Amino acid sequence: MATPLPLARRHRLVLLAVAVQALFIIGVAAAGYATTAWGRTITLRTAPVDPRDLLYGDYVRLHYTISQLPRRLWRETNREARPNEPVYVVLQPAHGAYEALGVYASKPAIEPRQAVLRGWITNSWRHGLRIRYGLERYYVPEGEGRKLEKRPVLLVKVSIAPWGQARITAVNALAK
Repeated sequence: MATPLPLARRHRLVLLAVAVQALFIIGVAAAGYATTAWGRTITLRTAPVDPRDLLYGDYVRLHYTISQLPRRLWRETNREARPNEPVYVVLQPAHGAYEALGVYASKPAIEPRQAVLRGWITNSWRHGLRIRYGLERYYVPEGEGRKLEKRPVLLVKVSIAPWGQARITAVNALAK
């Protein structure tokens, strides 16, 4: 039969477990703030959809113009795009917002005015790709979701960190 751990050692193990969990939570929060602080801010064009959740309150589900892309933007000639595959979308400013130039399986080199946004393929067909970026939900104060839903086009400011994490920093309605 194994001998039990001394009481002082058990206390140290419990404190270590609590410290690891606290550091993880602090790290997740710090990564979000670091993305905003050190990330490059770009503007994306989107349309709002279905802004209400009974459990979480008002939010705006966003459908970006870069969420559904033509198949010709897939730059990997030696293989097909697969669902749930991580991809990198190269974006370039055009007409007041960033638009997609190409979709790559690995992170490509870009020019200074371009940006790279990481996403995941959700659907692939002969003529197109549907991509999810993890930026499709934006929670708003109670009552604001309905106002944003009435706007046909929104501009979303997204901060993209050098390590690839992205975060919505602002949602603005275009003037009519």
